[in-house]
Formats: sequence, C-alpha cells, structure tokens
Amino acid sequence: MYRIPALSLALLLASAIAALAQFPAQPAAPPLPGNEKERAACHPDVVRFCQAELKANQDDVFSILGCLQRNRSRISRACQNVLAANGK
Repeated sequence: MYRIPALSLALLLASAIAALAQFPAQPAAPPLPGNEKERAACHPDVVRFCQAELKANQDDVFSILGCLQRNRSRISRACQNVLAANGK
C-alpha cells in the first residue's frame, strides 16, 4: 500500500479545486441582441404586445422578435426603426 504525504495530498486537492473553479457552474446566458438604446426603444412594445412570449420564456429572442413583427403596424415608430435598422 502506498502512502501519500499530507502535503502532497493537499497540493493535489488544491490544484483540482483550482482547475474546477475555471468552469462556470451554469452556462452563460446568450447575449441579447441590440444595444441598450435599441432594447429601450422596443421594451414598452414588448411589454404591451408580447405578454404570452414573455410568460413562455423571456430568453427566447426569436419568439419575441416574431411577436414584434406580427404587431409591426401597432408598435412604436422607434421600435419599427430598430427592427428596420437590424434587417428585421
């Protein structure tokens, strides 16, 4: 049977903990499209017209974008400009 000195074991455990600390516990959320100004322009429209999409999944950018496109004639001019500027 082999004996590992306490110091070697401590160093092994410390290096294992340091290696594990480099990995996040959860995957990072995908970045939201647009800049802060663009998101602010569409936020009132999303809250007003896209409640079902928000309740289903707030992070589903595609369903919220689809909602805005379905309601394009009803959303604010500012949000319409954001969609047009981003090719949507």
